Amino acid sequence: MTDASSNAAEYTVSEISFALKRSIEDQFGFVRVRGEISGYRGPHSSGHAYFALKDEGARIEAVVWRGVLGKLRFKPEEGMEVIATGRLTTYPNSSKYQIVIDALEPAGAGALMALLEERKRKLGAEGLFDPGRKQLLPYLPRVVGVVTSPTGAVIRDILHRLADRFPVHVLVWPVKVQGEGCGDEVAAGIAGFNALAEGGAIPRPDVLIVARGGGSLEDLWGFNDEAVVRAAAASDIPLISAVGHETDWTLIDLVADVRAPTPTGAAEMAVPVRRELLDRVDDLGRRLTGASLRAIDLRRTRLVACARALPRAADILALPRQRFDAAANALPKALIANTTLHARQFERVTARLTPASLLRTQAQLAERLSALSVRGGRAVGELIARRRARLDQVASVFDAVNHMATLRRGYALVRDDEGKPVFRAGGLLAGAAIEIEFADGRVGGRVGDEAPAAEAKPAPRRAKAKHDPDDQGNLF
Repeated sequence: MTDASSNAAEYTVSEISFALKRSIEDQFGFVRVRGEISGYRGPHSSGHAYFALKDEGARIEAVVWRGVLGKLRFKPEEGMEVIATGRLTTYPNSSKYQIVIDALEPAGAGALMALLEERKRKLGAEGLFDPGRKQLLPYLPRVVGVVTSPTGAVIRDILHRLADRFPVHVLVWPVKVQGEGCGDEVAAGIAGFNALAEGGAIPRPDVLIVARGGGSLEDLWGFNDEAVVRAAAASDIPLISAVGHETDWTLIDLVADVRAPTPTGAAEMAVPVRRELLDRVDDLGRRLTGASLRAIDLRRTRLVACARALPRAADILALPRQRFDAAANALPKALIANTTLHARQFERVTARLTPASLLRTQAQLAERLSALSVRGGRAVGELIARRRARLDQVASVFDAVNHMATLRRGYALVRDDEGKPVFRAGGLLAGAAIEIEFADGRVGGRVGDEAPAAEAKPAPRRAKAKHDPDDQGNLF
């Protein structure tokens, strides 16, 4: 009997894989799948995004090609419930099927709102929405930075409103305001303005405006991006959020220093009205002039009133003038009396200055000088006697320790050829030159030889005290 399996068609692995691929693509060429995003990985270096859609009982792989990903109105995120439109296909290399997504939308506004509320709670718990972190807007900024699309109506409205109110230098950082990459570009624009250095080639803005026109929740989703919120919170430059209409709200509105209802309203918040400032300055100038004139008049009136209570200069000077006249009249008499008094004193002193008195004084001083001279002579003699006695004492000590005293008692001092004293016979070699010092001189010789008849060298004289019998002279 023939085995039925032997009649079955034979396929290669590639044939069966591609047959399954065609079957699935033919039957599921267009599908809408609802599920939760899981394992989101994207965008890849190629620009594509890979993730899975899952529900309680199953899981299907999904891929979004780069061209489609850039057109999406919102960025796919982990845990978001979405409705994916596309076609089923297989991936032969791993024997699995997947959905190639052509369109992606949230599974109703409720899903996005739930994600938005969850992100709001998370960032709020970090204190990013704390009112104490918000900065005050500068009253009159010189440079305004705008982060928005350079081609939309929003930037034109902002520029027109700034030009009408107070023309300032405006810098525009062009970004996408919708779709894939919107959040990253807006965050980069905020950080880029903050990175500008003070006094650099590009002026650093004094205030920032992040603006976009109105739209649906999906259209504004890029401004709910966590990167945008953190960049706005980290901005050192005061930031105005002007995203959507007054009824719209995004997370950047909560973290911004000021929220404007519209982009035009943001321009009005950024700068005052120049004409109103000029009018106010003129009004303040007029008020200042009037107040100054009134203050001068008031002080003049007070000065006149105070002057009436003051005495006249003539009355103040009358008594001092009389005293001066009296002193002037008495001055000549006082001078004459003073001169007469000093003349009498001089005459009394002159009577005491006679030659006899001077001679007496001179004799007294001479007698005193003689007494001092006698006393000085005695003092010098006593000092010399004390110094001579001290010198004799030192000379006695010197004689006691001087080797010449020993030599005079019959001893001799032997020195080697280097002039060093020799204390032991074993320290000399036969034939070595030596020198022998006696009390009255020195002679040379060699060890083992007879001493040659040499002329004695006189010994050096030493200072002797007055009582030394060898020297009868006086030290002085």
